[in-house]
Amino acid sequence: MTKVLTDARSIRIKGRSFLAVMLSPDLPFDDWLARLDDLAARSAGFFLGRPVVLDVTDLQIDRSQLKELIAELTRRNVSIMGIEGGRPSILGPGMPPALKGGRPGSDFELPKAEPVIDLQNKPAAAEIRSALQSIVIREPVRSGQSVIFPEGDVTVIGSVASGSEIVAGGSVHIYGALRGRVMAGSVGNASARIFCRKLEAELIAIDGIYKTAEDMASHLRGQAVQLWLEGDTIMAEKLI
Repeated sequence: MTKVLTDARSIRIKGRSFLAVMLSPDLPFDDWLARLDDLAARSAGFFLGRPVVLDVTDLQIDRSQLKELIAELTRRNVSIMGIEGGRPSILGPGMPPALKGGRPGSDFELPKAEPVIDLQNKPAAAEIRSALQSIVIREPVRSGQSVIFPEGDVTVIGSVASGSEIVAGGSVHIYGALRGRVMAGSVGNASARIFCRKLEAELIAIDGIYKTAEDMASHLRGQAVQLWLEGDTIMAEKLI
């Protein structure tokens, strides 16, 4: 018997990529969760509404431990969209799907011609994104706004307000006050740097190593600063 469709409307299916935060826990989980709570407390809303991938590569854990870890993250409103590096024996029903070889992507619409971003009147997305290695934002980044550009550097001709964030695959240059969150080298670029004219950041990170406002030296606050990574340590110095 042939079923006759009475609704002629089609189902729209689109491909879209997102830049997800990768969480790489270590053992014991109680200590790691305490550090995560500390980060969340000092940067309110950091995980809110953000896709997160849980990387359990090389962790010697069983299914019950993984299940409990996911439950703890759920209680903290951390939404796990997938698990990477998990052995088939520790994955089970009801868990987020296994991911492999995730590729970074941007949810930020790019211009067709000149690499300049107008936050109020976003241009149409370019068909070829790899041609761009930097973007310039000619106005302040306001609270609640996010700029995500994993392809390269981000330059802001203005300030970055508290409650806003910039995520760049390369370096970040801010010709104003930095009061929000900035994550440079977000797709694995330890040579990325952060430059700003006035450092008052909620959080800064380079290649996954982060500092919150409380971790930053007091003599750097309000100063023109550059920050870079040496090993697992974020270094900073005043700009002349």
